[in-house]
Amino acid sequence: TTFQDGGEEVEDGAVYNVTLKKVQIQQAANKGARWLGGEGDQLPPEHTVRQYETSKIRAIKAGTLEKLVENLLTAFGDADFSYISIFLATYRAFASPRAVLELLLDRFGNLETSSHGEVANLNSLESEMVLRAEIASVLRAWLDQCSEDFREPPDYMCLLKLLDYLKNNMPNSDMESRVQNLLKQFQNQEIEAVDGFCSTSSSDLVDGEELEISSPEEFSSFQDHVVAEQLTYMDVMLFRRVVPYHCLGSIWSQRDKKENKNLAPTVRATITQFNAVTKCVISTILGTRDLKIQQRAKIIEKWIHIAHECRILKNFSSLRAIISALQSNSIYRLKTTWMCVSKDILLMYEELSEIFSDHDNYLTSRELLMKEATSKFANLDSSEKENQKKSQKRLQLQKNKGVMQGTVPYLGTFLTDLIMLDTALQDYVEGGLINFEKRRREFEVIAQIKLLQSSCNSYCLIPDQKFLQWFRRQRHLTEEESYKLSREAEAAADTNILSPKSQKSMVKRISTLFLGTDVFTPPKEQPLKSSPVGGSSGESTDSASVSSCEFNHSETEDVCVTPVSSPEDPLKKISGSPSCSCSPDSSVSTPSSGLPSLPPKGSIFEPGSGSDSGSVPSRDSCSVLSGAPRALPVYNRQSEGSCIIRVSMDGLHASVYKSILITNQDRIPDVTQRALLKHNLGPDAVEDYELVQVISEDKELVFPRDANVFYGMNSHVNFDFILRKKA
Repeated sequence: TTFQDGGEEVEDGAVYNVTLKKVQIQQAANKGARWLGGEGDQLPPEHTVRQYETSKIRAIKAGTLEKLVENLLTAFGDADFSYISIFLATYRAFASPRAVLELLLDRFGNLETSSHGEVANLNSLESEMVLRAEIASVLRAWLDQCSEDFREPPDYMCLLKLLDYLKNNMPNSDMESRVQNLLKQFQNQEIEAVDGFCSTSSSDLVDGEELEISSPEEFSSFQDHVVAEQLTYMDVMLFRRVVPYHCLGSIWSQRDKKENKNLAPTVRATITQFNAVTKCVISTILGTRDLKIQQRAKIIEKWIHIAHECRILKNFSSLRAIISALQSNSIYRLKTTWMCVSKDILLMYEELSEIFSDHDNYLTSRELLMKEATSKFANLDSSEKENQKKSQKRLQLQKNKGVMQGTVPYLGTFLTDLIMLDTALQDYVEGGLINFEKRRREFEVIAQIKLLQSSCNSYCLIPDQKFLQWFRRQRHLTEEESYKLSREAEAAADTNILSPKSQKSMVKRISTLFLGTDVFTPPKEQPLKSSPVGGSSGESTDSASVSSCEFNHSETEDVCVTPVSSPEDPLKKISGSPSCSCSPDSSVSTPSSGLPSLPPKGSIFEPGSGSDSGSVPSRDSCSVLSGAPRALPVYNRQSEGSCIIRVSMDGLHASVYKSILITNQDRIPDVTQRALLKHNLGPDAVEDYELVQVISEDKELVFPRDANVFYGMNSHVNFDFILRKKA
């Protein structure tokens, strides 16, 4: 089989990509060979005749909503077999379920008024049967893949409309009974918020329970593998509930608006759980003031062992949450405590941390996730022999039990990829047509999420109520509290527990593990700020900070701790921050990841990029209808006349930013208006603001009124901008 590009076909309201598919359908002996009685597959090529058939594959590239819905009925005829799945997974970015259902049923499903090509002859019974089969096929796929689209309590208008259509056009069919059962199921189900198992609000506690800081003895009573299994149990339950379209960049980036406080609850639940694990780690290490250094080190060691058990269970979500907590300011600065952690455990911690290294756009974690997505067991390789023996022993126990494992990903990677796609690709192309090529790119990410959700059905975990109650009643420390307790713990440490010689050796070893350097410079203490937000690369590693992308003080589930260092770069904050699922644009602080092949190290697209779908009309010049696909623009690099910049508001911390796509055609008024819209401010106030690029701590570049931002900016420093009100 060979494929050939057939160019484009343009119709009224739609543009199609055409591919020619050449398939061999027959191989036979030629005349001379047949006369000799030869068979085609037994003769050399010169004595055989091959017959080929060329078929045309049409895939819609852009179109109006009407054309996209109509294409649901014709996609199989055009050999675009994945179209229905792609449309159903992504249409919420540009249409509502009601709008699609009305078009499908009223315009194309009504035989008396249908303009569908196959029913041009309204008297044709055959055409009527074909159309009904196509409608039934689309509806069946919709109910199979996206039944949550019809959950609209208390009225369920779409489901009732569908039921009415089926009664009139397909009475007593399996589809009708299925819709009736779904309606009953929705009506009988309790309406409950999807908040996971980790909410710390008092309403979720059993009568008589209070939030508390647990004692070290109680925490130590839980075996490491039990804690990992229970964390995995909670993560699996939440991840399986995630509605894939909630992850779309155009939807997730809108959640901070006041009217969208209940938007994407399934994703918010995973964020809450991720942050709860992170805060639980910090609370157990710092919550008890009178712990000795060795006792605190033992708790750190226990959490590293638990993280390793999560790795065996292929739970990358809790694994990253634990590693992020250990890399947070308040834990990382406990230098004396870390000196008491055994060498083998530190090596294990280093290996686990390297999984989430930001090198080559998080290539290690991406490759590992794809490698183990559907494998039965984890693939454990350790450079340290003792750790490798323990890992293989634990893994063999799993295999002996015959227990297969699914894979729980770190959802933030996917959220960031989708935010990046939404920022870099426009929603509409020439003529106001919906850019469906963008939706195909988004579906590549959504399909990975669905695949991993399916793999989670392999888990067979039983809830341990004792641990779940312990976990639920943990009182989480605030950033201020954890920082204060960290300073107290370090100040109270007995600095004479080690001889000067051994202490110097230990400092050198721990600095090598954490910083990749033989020189360990103790971080400079800084006074705690009243509202700390994540610092820049040059900040003290001691400063307590909550780094956030569009930090929202009203949403406690979005508050998270920021790690401070990475093995690759001692001056750069580690990528493994316990971000709210690295929720793009969420109150998280994780330098995030983009697409696997895009930003190199140092050019990572971070999740603060809220993309207001369709709000950038000036990008029409980047029409996807032109030529071959171009490389997507990235942060900190100008490429093919476009790039992504970060714009924060004057008076807020630099980590509270919005990512904006600019081209070499954009001038100050366009970019300023776009930035105001992203920060939920009135675009009419363009004249009241000036755009400034931050060059260094004491230098900045102020742009003139009509300057071209792309050509005027300094491309040798970070693409960080400030929107400041004019004096």
